[in-house]
Amino acid sequence: MKSKERVGIKGYGAYIPFQRLPSTEVARVWKGGGSGPNLEKAVASIDEDTVTMAIEASQYAMKMAGIEELGAIFVGTESKPYAVKPTSTIVAQALGQHYTLAADLEFACKAATEAVQVLTGLVGSGMIQNGLAIGVDTAQGRPGDELEYTAASGSAAFVISKFDKDAIASIDCSASYVSDTGDFWRRAQERYPRHLSRFTGEPAYFYHVEKSVRNLFQETGLKPSDFTYAVFHQPNPRFPVEVAARLGFTAGQIKTGLLNPLIGNTYAASSPIGLAAVLDEAKPGNKILLASFGSGAGSDAFSFTVQDAIEKSRGVSPTVKSMIAKGTKIDYSTYTKFRGKLTK
Repeated sequence: MKSKERVGIKGYGAYIPFQRLPSTEVARVWKGGGSGPNLEKAVASIDEDTVTMAIEASQYAMKMAGIEELGAIFVGTESKPYAVKPTSTIVAQALGQHYTLAADLEFACKAATEAVQVLTGLVGSGMIQNGLAIGVDTAQGRPGDELEYTAASGSAAFVISKFDKDAIASIDCSASYVSDTGDFWRRAQERYPRHLSRFTGEPAYFYHVEKSVRNLFQETGLKPSDFTYAVFHQPNPRFPVEVAARLGFTAGQIKTGLLNPLIGNTYAASSPIGLAAVLDEAKPGNKILLASFGSGAGSDAFSFTVQDAIEKSRGVSPTVKSMIAKGTKIDYSTYTKFRGKLTK
């Protein structure tokens, strides 16, 4: 998919909570043996949720873009605070945006890339000048479940605008692949999501990511060697590295796998935070491949090209690396309090 008019990213921002739960704490409480797949994971504090984290990332993105008006705000999340009340309108209010289209999007972990695709169409058609795509989630995992090691908290936001000299990256094209694959789900009234463990790998994650990326290659003629960076959804440290190798990318191109051991899987913000981390260090002319994954299941693949304006964005917002470096460890009891896991 490609818009008739060129569209780009004009600003971006990410937010990673300060609190960190070591995997050794989860193993200690649940006698899991070992430390789990991650070193630690970021955990939203007691006064944080998807709304506050979305606002944090959005403010950084708008500051970098230097804009004041948004034609659309889309929030992609699977852990919004209200079952019936949009998160996007709360974010819009906080950002001072009222004459705007606002909506919440859902597709498990690829809701944010859905938002980027929709905004690319809206901007590319001339219906709006600027739009905001947000991916945000909090740690969700049944006590004692494998997800306790990996389900983390974080957010990322991107201002999508008509391509001009101020665009820091162009959105060249995208491709998607979906199927009815029940690898991960949460029914109404259930508090925690369920998953089919190993089934989430081969028939879900790997199959869909490979399909979307290969489709992108086929439609554009691009190949792995054309990209400086490759960013994949990171449900654990192994999956992004393995799927990258299957697709023909080298270890030096992969960035997302370096984030996961430190912050965990931030779900809807997982691959978007990876993209933000790459933009923090990318140079003009670099091409970036991004491939998200959402259980249920589907994957969106994108090709971005970094522009000269990226140099002006340096220092406007905190880098992902700097946010990862700042953190304080909490124990499991504090984690259960913050995430409200102890109920009557």
